Amino acid sequence: MGRTEYCNDPSAPKADTLIPASNLLVADETGAILLQRRRGTGQWALPGGAQGIGETAAECAVRKCLEETGIIAELTEFLGVYTNPNYIVVQPADFDQYDIHPSMRQQIGDYLAGTYPCLG
Repeated sequence: MGRTEYCNDPSAPKADTLIPASNLLVADETGAILLQRRRGTGQWALPGGAQGIGETAAECAVRKCLEETGIIAELTEFLGVYTNPNYIVVQPADFDQYDIHPSMRQQIGDYLAGTYPCLG
């Protein structure tokens, strides 16, 4: 059974753990964004995951991209720090055709709109 994820859901259980994680938004020269389908939920998401002990956020993002997609990525810009679980985000209409992981929607939207880095 896959994990259950909550986004802005008042019925969600109270958090009892904080796990630092990093994602990497990879775009090619045409502007296409690399997404990977999550095994647990089937949703599209940016490559990323939990940060290891002794690892920087940047190292984590590059490592997770390689592990999940086989692509060796290079950091060129800082997209932001996304920490507020109560963000309400309206995405461009073409996002609606994809079941994108809720925590990734804002990151992709900010990148497309050029409204980064986000520090909140």
